[in-house]
Amino acid sequence: MFVSITTDHRSLINSLSELGISSGSNPIVSLSEFTYKKGKTIYIESEPAEYVYQVRKGAVRTCKLLSDGRRQIGAFHLPGDIFGLENGGVHRFTAEAIIQTAVRLIRRQHLETVAENDAVVWRTLLSLTTNNLQHAEDHMLLLGRKTALERVAAFLHEMDERLTAADVISLPMSRRDIADYLGLTVETVSRAVSQLHTDGVLDFIGNTQREIVILDRQRLASLDLQS
Repeated sequence: MFVSITTDHRSLINSLSELGISSGSNPIVSLSEFTYKKGKTIYIESEPAEYVYQVRKGAVRTCKLLSDGRRQIGAFHLPGDIFGLENGGVHRFTAEAIIQTAVRLIRRQHLETVAENDAVVWRTLLSLTTNNLQHAEDHMLLLGRKTALERVAAFLHEMDERLTAADVISLPMSRRDIADYLGLTVETVSRAVSQLHTDGVLDFIGNTQREIVILDRQRLASLDLQS
């Protein structure tokens, strides 16, 4: 089931390598590509996990609404990232396009069938699952043990490693997204970013403050490693 999909859709016949998955036999598989407008839903929490996805361009957030109405973002998925690979039969989070985003997808059943006969694919899927679990554990530690400044520093350190091009971090997500990822208010995130700016750890390009230059990576990393 696909929700809020634009009319931009392509069916592709290609190899698993095009999905960013290593294989020994390099089997030919059927992929689909969809483009989602900003804010549109890719899949919903508790929906059957019938597909595995890769971000081609843009950015995706996976999130869930808590019982008190607050939103918790579990992860941000950037170009090249694979997401939607679940341990169970349904999605545990809702996935949404942060900006206009193109994703490729493959049927999970097809991927699992290939993995049964290709040890490289099986190990790749195991590695992806392990990385997802490690990210969840790191995120739990961040939410439970770090101060607001350390949380923001940890987020920027992560984005610096994943997004930097020509030494500039171009953040696709809003301050609200960042706050909901870090378990903070927007105001607290803004104060922490301003503090890092005042301390000479980072600087901004333009007025939106979404393009950031890290001036002191050692200091940023040390804040991330605290607690």
